[in-house]
Amino acid sequence: MSKFLKMRHHFNTFVLTRGFFIALLGAAFIYLDFAGFSHPMITTLLGMATLYLLLIHTDKVWFWTGFFIGIFWFWWITLSFVHYGFGWAIPIGIVIIALIYAFLFWSAAWVAQKIPLWFHLPHPFWLSLALKAIGIWSLSWVHPLGFDWFKPELIFTQSYLGIHKWQFALVLAALVFSIGYKKWIFLLLILLAYQPHKDTPYQIPSFLQITQTKIPVEEKWDKKFQGMQFEGIFKLIDNAIDANKTLVILPESVFPVFLNYTPELFDRLQQKAQKINIVTGALYWDGEVPHNSTFIFTKDHVQVANKVILVPFGESNPLPDFLSRWVNKIFYDGAVDYIASTKISDYQIGEHTYRNAICFEATSEILYKNDPKEMIVLSNNGWFTPSIEPTLQKILLQYYSLKYGTTIYHSVNMADAYMIKQGNVTRIGNNDYQ
Repeated sequence: MSKFLKMRHHFNTFVLTRGFFIALLGAAFIYLDFAGFSHPMITTLLGMATLYLLLIHTDKVWFWTGFFIGIFWFWWITLSFVHYGFGWAIPIGIVIIALIYAFLFWSAAWVAQKIPLWFHLPHPFWLSLALKAIGIWSLSWVHPLGFDWFKPELIFTQSYLGIHKWQFALVLAALVFSIGYKKWIFLLLILLAYQPHKDTPYQIPSFLQITQTKIPVEEKWDKKFQGMQFEGIFKLIDNAIDANKTLVILPESVFPVFLNYTPELFDRLQQKAQKINIVTGALYWDGEVPHNSTFIFTKDHVQVANKVILVPFGESNPLPDFLSRWVNKIFYDGAVDYIASTKISDYQIGEHTYRNAICFEATSEILYKNDPKEMIVLSNNGWFTPSIEPTLQKILLQYYSLKYGTTIYHSVNMADAYMIKQGNVTRIGNNDYQ
């Protein structure tokens, strides 16, 4: 009976609604951006409110906050099931995602509450409060099944507060002191984490053409549509040539074939490269295994840069081998996983050196090793549209641009393409690109 009462306490309406409300505040910055209503002051206040409410509540509320954070941030992951004929599994997938983040949040708060009691430490309230703050600060290093898109400091990417770990720690410290001493004067500490906000977008370099395409996933891989699609791609290249561009960037796998084994396309791209440098996504077969790759065509050279970090489940199965083979057989018709490169690729075009990144890997810390000055990112967001996924991806790229000073050129299928410089987004429409 006592166990039943404890379980019931976790599920009471008050606890659940508090968790829902905190998670709603913690996800609002994504949906406001998606709707075109993002503002740095609003984002700052929402982020502060989210952290404050988390710190003052118990592990039971944290459980439900994590549960709804998992839904609000990542429900779109399951949309890809539709493309494999498993639409019925979407609710199951959403609940699994929600429970993973519920457990992470609950664990952080539970440990913070228990440690002072286990060791009979003085000032248990203060210590528990500090440990909760450390738990929030540390969550960005926890990557379930290799998926690293949850970063609590992301809430401040478009705010007046910084996203560096020391700035996030200052914000949390200000809240801890304010709650502990019950004096709001300590919130002035957040001024030390101030981040200037630039409203005017930067201009995309005049020599550069970033492209976007609108090819649905079902058509992209259907051979009867590919001839028409490829002609559309070559038209984009010709338009860039006519506009006197020296570099055109095309989306991920815009040629969904093994390009090095498709001589008619390969040769045609080489011919176009006599007039313009081309960076395009395609598949690469090395004779043994498939790769998701970037092909770089220049006047006298062709380079292939393979993807380094694969999408969990989408491109590579993170489960043990025996489970991986079963999942691939059931969900992917027995298709083999892509193979990741062991080496991050940089390539030079003219006077510029670019870090290669393909979709998911551009949102991973590893790709920013040695602080690349410029990065070209190719994406195919068709698996997850319409949804907030392109918006969340863009915010993550803004986050890394701010953190590492990297200018990012992002060519996308089924979403907007843009440049990000110092965290500011310039969409291709702003430069009258079509």
